Amino acid sequence: MEGSPARALKVSPPFDHFYFIDMDADKTRHLATLCAGRTDVDIHTGDSMPYLRQQLLPTIKYENFNRALCLLDPYGLHLDWEVIVQAGQSRAVDMFLNFPVMDMNRNAIWRNSEKVPQDGIHRMTRFWGDESWKQAAYAESPQHNLFFTPDLIKQSNESIITRFRERLNKVAGFRVVPDPLPMKNRNNAVVYYLFFASQKPVAQKIIDDIFVKYRWRA
Repeated sequence: MEGSPARALKVSPPFDHFYFIDMDADKTRHLATLCAGRTDVDIHTGDSMPYLRQQLLPTIKYENFNRALCLLDPYGLHLDWEVIVQAGQSRAVDMFLNFPVMDMNRNAIWRNSEKVPQDGIHRMTRFWGDESWKQAAYAESPQHNLFFTPDLIKQSNESIITRFRERLNKVAGFRVVPDPLPMKNRNNAVVYYLFFASQKPVAQKIIDDIFVKYRWRA
């Protein structure tokens, strides 16, 4: 099965330029072979976050009539919120984002919030942008424990996703953020939510029409 880069290269009409970034050297070597002889492709091996923040996104400017489509497919919660903010505030970038809810539940948002490892907390904060994810992930129980302090109740995936969608709109600056599409594995468990964010209202209608087909299948 072809991966996303191979499919993107076949889009018609084509993009003016392609940037592929992956930490897996085997994948980037394969891409280099696939793109041999093409002058419209740049391939980078390594962490995409500093590359996007420092080198690529600053070159995409609305006032220069640049436009871009960015697909962020992180390995779990390995993503820097500042990249999303840069994309949104540029007013020139539309974005697809895989929100890794399964990894989030495994490593950062547990039913017992006091036992979450520091690495999971750090990764979640970096992904979310600040510690407001804790207010999205937990709510106080109306009952108190033996120490007369309220217990924290883990919120549903849907509740957390709704709050993240609000951040994409109100904090990152994307004008339109359709309801994300839950993507499931063979066991019918949601692995991640596919977000789309844009500055163009017309883009929402297009994505809604596409997403509704897959919601029906699910």
